[in-house]
Amino acid sequence: MAPKSDSAEGIVLNFVNEQNRPLNSQTVADFLQKFNLKKTAIQKALDTLADSGKITFKEYGKQKIYLARQDQFQIPNTEELNQMKEENAKLQEMLEEQKKANSQLEGEIKSLQSHLTMEEILSNDDRLRNQVKEMEERLAKLRGGVTLVSPEERKAVEKIYSDVISHWRKRKRMFKDVWDAITENSPKNPNEFKEELGVEYDEDIGVSLQTYATLVPHGKKRLRG
Repeated sequence: MAPKSDSAEGIVLNFVNEQNRPLNSQTVADFLQKFNLKKTAIQKALDTLADSGKITFKEYGKQKIYLARQDQFQIPNTEELNQMKEENAKLQEMLEEQKKANSQLEGEIKSLQSHLTMEEILSNDDRLRNQVKEMEERLAKLRGGVTLVSPEERKAVEKIYSDVISHWRKRKRMFKDVWDAITENSPKNPNEFKEELGVEYDEDIGVSLQTYATLVPHGKKRLRG
């Protein structure tokens, strides 16, 4: 059932007084949707409240802006304002202390979470023991002269490695061509531009294509870095 006009006026008046800021009818309608008030009812309530002097309004062209009557609010004096400022400063200090305490607790929680439980320790111990056993068995086979990798498997791995090195070289060359084209006519210093974009060369992280290329088995085509 739709609310009565006096009920709508009461809801609208309470809202305007609580907000205590300039409002148009659409803003009021958006906020009061939960009361199932239609915009026409809200507009009527605003106009009635304005005509009766319970709220004030100003017209800007075709739009009306409504505002709570300011004479109904108690304006604090200078002493009260200073007291409120002091209380606000104290609250801010308390908030900062609470934030620090929360941050410390979060750090302690993360530290506790980083420690392994006894169950996790035992599980890791079993896993590591199995790895050690597998490595010892493999070492024993190597010492006994057993071939663990067949020629076919070795050839397949060598081909994959050679293909990867080839792709690496091609991508490195493609990047160089693009980078040279970008920086050739750029007013920026290439090194500064590189830092700005976060670009890293192989050398920046201690990697050399030539070093890996020399690992290609003899008989294969050598790849130049």
